[in-house]
Amino acid sequence: MQHFDYEYLIIGQGIGGTSVAWHLHDLGKSFQIVGDSSMPSSSRVAAGIFNPLTGKKLVKTWLADDLFPYARVFYGNLETKLGCKFMHVTPIYRPFRSIEEQNTYLAQTADPGISPYVANSPDPGEEMPYVNADFGGLEVVQSGWIDLPVLLDASRSYFQERHLYVEAAFGTDDLSRTDDGVEWQGKRFRTVIFCQGFFALENSWFNWLPFTPVKGQILEIATEAILKSYIINQGIFALPLTENRMKVGATYSWNPLDWEITDAATEELEAKLQGLLRTGYTLTGAQAGIRPSVRDRRPLIGIHPEFPNVSIFNGLGTKGVTLAPFLANAFCNHLIYGKELNPLVNIKRYFSLYFR
Repeated sequence: MQHFDYEYLIIGQGIGGTSVAWHLHDLGKSFQIVGDSSMPSSSRVAAGIFNPLTGKKLVKTWLADDLFPYARVFYGNLETKLGCKFMHVTPIYRPFRSIEEQNTYLAQTADPGISPYVANSPDPGEEMPYVNADFGGLEVVQSGWIDLPVLLDASRSYFQERHLYVEAAFGTDDLSRTDDGVEWQGKRFRTVIFCQGFFALENSWFNWLPFTPVKGQILEIATEAILKSYIINQGIFALPLTENRMKVGATYSWNPLDWEITDAATEELEAKLQGLLRTGYTLTGAQAGIRPSVRDRRPLIGIHPEFPNVSIFNGLGTKGVTLAPFLANAFCNHLIYGKELNPLVNIKRYFSLYFR
């Protein structure tokens, strides 16, 4: 009988790898996570906002009715287990840009698919004189943000204490594969799971997948106004961290794909911010990251077309905090019990790119 030191080797400890690890842990499976804290991570730059209604046309987020309840339970249970606070259930205020948009949005709220995510209470805009909302606005509920650095650090500490996390640089050349398992640093595993985010583009097992990574920059500001606990969303987001600190974002750019902050991105965000807020502020910081987005805007999850012990959980893009828990559950059930994945996320949809 084949001996394995661990059943699963998880490469990467962003929100994807961490979600997979927790689900395997809850299922009683053995695993080891490899993380490299010296490398940049999009999960640690991301604002971590979860928003059920997105876009200029007020569209319900894909699978929102499944994703949001699952995420709330998942993160709530983790807060209890880890003894720290990182889930902040916060309404989102969407100022109307015009009377026409006001009429359109209010008509849409009658849609039974939209209405559960819209507050019935009076417009809270009067409580926020620092917001430019001459036409009023819409309050989105069942929304908020996850403080990802707090979640990821607490999870890493938990796994480190149980010898389930290794701090190391990983290269695909360091991994050897046989028909019955994989080996890394002298240890044997049944299956490797790549959760590398943007760095999957350098992974020879999966670099044929159609990643379309996007660079984003966010700012941190200190405001003169005292802030209410509402995320403001109109073209950009303004996320209150404290009574006078906000994160603001985000930009989208495709060239160059690096982790450097730029004056151009800062100027773009500040121009939009000045149209959104009616308060003075001081710029206190900036960060940039690269989102692991995909051509069809759906995650890349599944088992390699040729090697059944090589798998991937990636491509979560801008909605990672809601997608990761729900899809990690589906992915683990796929690996362990053979349950079918949603074809819209299964990498089988791109096998033709591998075999061409």
